[in-house]
Amino acid sequence: MAKYVCDILYVHQDKVDAIRKAMEADGLLFRMSNIFQVLRDPTRLKIILALDMEELCVCDIAALTGLSQSTVSHHLQSLRQLNLVNYRREGKMAIYSLADKHVSAMITISRDHAREADRT
Repeated sequence: MAKYVCDILYVHQDKVDAIRKAMEADGLLFRMSNIFQVLRDPTRLKIILALDMEELCVCDIAALTGLSQSTVSHHLQSLRQLNLVNYRREGKMAIYSLADKHVSAMITISRDHAREADRT
């Protein structure tokens, strides 16, 4: 039932209540927000885009981004903390990849949306 709020605005309380009930818990919303916050950094996004194409070591990522290996490692640590990237050891080298298909799908969808927005 709609509730009268002011002269021109009505709140459809049934819809609001249903959405509030269906909305994710605050902890999950916070973790989701952190993912977007980390990906807001162009360097981290570039790393994710590169890893969406190919597994890479820190040296490869440093060469691609023009950053030091130390700086790249710092960015990779932030991405690992949010489970966006994984690594495996090959001898002394760490080879990085996207954590799973969800990260790849998120990148694909955001790229498609950005391209679509450019056309309008």
